[in-house]
Amino acid sequence: MSGELSHHGDTTTNMYIDQGAETKEALEISEKSRILARKKVGNENTEDRIRQRCSIAVGDFGMAELMRFCHSPIPAALTALRQGAPIFTDIRMVQVGIQKKGHTSEVLSALDFGAEISREREITRSSAGFIALGEKLEGSIVVIGNAPSALLSLCEMIKNGIRPAIIIGTPVGFVNAAESKELLRTLDIASISTKGTRGGTPVAVAAMNECITIFIEGPVDERPGYRL
Repeated sequence: MSGELSHHGDTTTNMYIDQGAETKEALEISEKSRILARKKVGNENTEDRIRQRCSIAVGDFGMAELMRFCHSPIPAALTALRQGAPIFTDIRMVQVGIQKKGHTSEVLSALDFGAEISREREITRSSAGFIALGEKLEGSIVVIGNAPSALLSLCEMIKNGIRPAIIIGTPVGFVNAAESKELLRTLDIASISTKGTRGGTPVAVAAMNECITIFIEGPVDERPGYRL
């Protein structure tokens, strides 16, 4: 792995960090995957890097075409990480998958909040958790990879004034998944999402972890996606 700095329009060719690759073999696998992804997906800016990593996560380059970026989400994520904003997830699998190294943000699951609300309203635990968190979501990073009900609840909270810094919303499935993400994209808030029914925990985790990788590498230009 070269120590050269990345350049505009060539953001990952000369330098690549994978915080999850802790052995030589793991890093070699990661680098080979990324080389393939750069060729298939493109490598012009940091949004391409998210597309690359999410495609690798699901083993399908078609995922790149489904990724949607609204209101400069990568700069928003980097600012939130720099400020040590908490990261809230819908389920524990997402919580566990997010890298804990290279930043000071605490990674928490909504499942640890709102048990009474879930019982009283007979709604999902993840949805109730976000409702219970309420103002704690202000300025936070929200990562939803599984539960469209949680994303729908969060969208309603945003309409009522709650403002996370960024939402990564990629719930998967045939019931409300596509609709919840479409609703997210109508809101004036930074977000990364997927079009249609596809998505899931691997996509949400990959998007968040790539934001963390970009954060570790150093500052980026305010223009959408480009590194300094």
